[in-house]
Amino acid sequence: MNKNYYAVLMAGGVGSRFWPISTTENPKQFHDMLGAGQTLIQKTFQRLNKFVPTENILILTNERYNDLVLEQLPMVKQEQVVLEPAMRNTAPCILYAAMKIQKMNPDGVMIVAPSDHWIEDENAFEKDVVECFDKCEKEDVLCTLGIVPTFPNTGFGYIEFEKTNTSNLKKVHQFREKPDYETAKEFMAQGNFLWNAGIFMWSINSIVKAFQKYQPEQYALFNSGMADYNTPNEKEFIKGNYPKAENISIDYAILEQSKSIYVRPASFDWNDLGTWGSLYDKLDKDIDNNAVVNSQVLSQDAHGNMIRTPKGKIVVVDGLEDYIIVDKEEVLLIYPKSKEQDIKQVLTKVKEKFGDKYA
Repeated sequence: MNKNYYAVLMAGGVGSRFWPISTTENPKQFHDMLGAGQTLIQKTFQRLNKFVPTENILILTNERYNDLVLEQLPMVKQEQVVLEPAMRNTAPCILYAAMKIQKMNPDGVMIVAPSDHWIEDENAFEKDVVECFDKCEKEDVLCTLGIVPTFPNTGFGYIEFEKTNTSNLKKVHQFREKPDYETAKEFMAQGNFLWNAGIFMWSINSIVKAFQKYQPEQYALFNSGMADYNTPNEKEFIKGNYPKAENISIDYAILEQSKSIYVRPASFDWNDLGTWGSLYDKLDKDIDNNAVVNSQVLSQDAHGNMIRTPKGKIVVVDGLEDYIIVDKEEVLLIYPKSKEQDIKQVLTKVKEKFGDKYA
């Protein structure tokens, strides 16, 4: 296994659209969302561990999830869990992790990957990532994986690449914000747009240089702690300085400004598992087209529902179509799939009426 390969798992999100299963205290990446026997973070770690050494995988997460990470990934040492003392979006935590790796191995190349995506063909994933790693080792470039769109999705940002490029790795023309439906249809018709999956590859030196160029204040802040990284003094430095970092995403901070970005259209199936509807799409269906996780279902005139309960619970459902039915301890959610994007607002109302303990 290549000792210069590193991975950074992003595992700090809350996944509020998967409420009530995903909560602030125990978000979706720590759940077995598909009933497959492994949580999403376990599955992601295993996928990366096929070509990245165990000790070279860092987990970026919030302080409150430290124990969950160590419990679910017992092969990981405490020093591999990179804890954010404050929420500052993706740019600061990626720079922090890159500088830790730079001090360990300046020749390293790294992948930044969300911990909650579902990828079926893991061999194709490895092949695509290593192809990007090879380019990053040879050239001062930043790489990303883009997903070939299957429908005009308005929930993802898009990556526009240069049409004339016939190689696997294509020069990025620009990143585009989440479009409206008509714009998304235009993107698909043009044929040179990909969904932005938030999976990035670069050499340690290239990403640090990019921060130095495009985010000099951010770079100076984290560079001032270089002597403390990977030592007992790191925690104190980060506690005092991390909250000073600008709250900005890696897309705005670096990717939209860099002129040397390449995208590899993914050769694998991908699902970001961002909503109950996307989970429904991923799961096998019963004879009534219901997707079922953990439950024993007796259905009559009930079609197209997403049903999830504690293991083995019997669910009798009659007359419901295209609903989300989720039972979890003190919360039962019965909600139209067509309104799944509103679950975040529902959660806010639940907190206002019943208190934070259900969130």
